[in-house]
Amino acid sequence: METKGKRALGVLGEEMACDFLQSRGHRILERNWRGSHLEVDIISEAPDGVHFVEVKTRLSADAAPEEKVDVRKQQRISAAALKYLNGSGSDREVFFDVVSVTFDGPRTSVKYFPQAWIPMYT
Repeated sequence: METKGKRALGVLGEEMACDFLQSRGHRILERNWRGSHLEVDIISEAPDGVHFVEVKTRLSADAAPEEKVDVRKQQRISAAALKYLNGSGSDREVFFDVVSVTFDGPRTSVKYFPQAWIPMYT
């Protein structure tokens, strides 16, 4: 798939993820937040705390999108979250979630993985 098409697919997946999160009581604080070379797809606030959400979008159900959030990606998102929190002054509970969006022919699947990992800060 060409780069432009991948980007459009990613944007559509993020839109669907935001809609999904909002339908579950989240308020979207940031989309594609950047802190120098670090990025978080979605930062939302829910009654239980602040959620840092990685969105993975795919065209078929052959591979589970959420499995693409490996340890290295988790570390980068965790570092971005720390940078964001240091600048925001928030003292709320923090969660790291994954939303996978799969477009498989006429079917679209949105799956939510709350608390997908717990970072280890050293």
